[in-house]
Amino acid sequence: MAGIIGKKIGMTSIFSVEGKSIPCTVLEAGPCVVTQVKTVENDGYDALQLAYDDKKEKRANAPEKGHFKKAKTTPKRKVLEFSNYMKEYVLGDVITVDIFDENGWVDVTGISKGKGFQGVVKRYNFKGVGDATHGQHNRLRAPGSLGASSYPSRVFKGMRMAGRMGGDTVKIQNLKILKIIPEQNLIVVKGSVPGSRGSYILIEK
Repeated sequence: MAGIIGKKIGMTSIFSVEGKSIPCTVLEAGPCVVTQVKTVENDGYDALQLAYDDKKEKRANAPEKGHFKKAKTTPKRKVLEFSNYMKEYVLGDVITVDIFDENGWVDVTGISKGKGFQGVVKRYNFKGVGDATHGQHNRLRAPGSLGASSYPSRVFKGMRMAGRMGGDTVKIQNLKILKIIPEQNLIVVKGSVPGSRGSYILIEK
């Protein structure tokens, strides 16, 4: 889908005309530079490679410097491909927040916050077993039985157990655009999006 690379600025709330408080997230969308135009003839498919967020020249290696030099831009931190752009773009073009419409809808993809090693109650919303009033002292947040003993004598794959939580790629679909501030390349969307403040996100139409 056509889209843009951006950053999560943070959450806030705005008031509707009726006076209701609406939770929303502020996103920085671009500006992104077109660093490569892929075509069916040369690459087997149509796509635009976009680059976002300046990087120090000394942090880029020689192939990166050469690649960005073709687009007449400075080295960038984040590079991603997008397809299905209605408008034709050429190398070096800048795509901004103007591709979105106020009161439109977007999908936002980001990497969720890492939570570390967590138990089944936090990780999978288990209720826990046992009853605190019957003398048990350490079984309230236990996962319970993992399977039968004599047969099959093993734990099946996919069993929901304690482990690392978060740090996954998550897409939130159909978020409504409440406001666009083109001077600062900002989009305000209704609700929350995955990731911590300052993390990279993908915004798709």
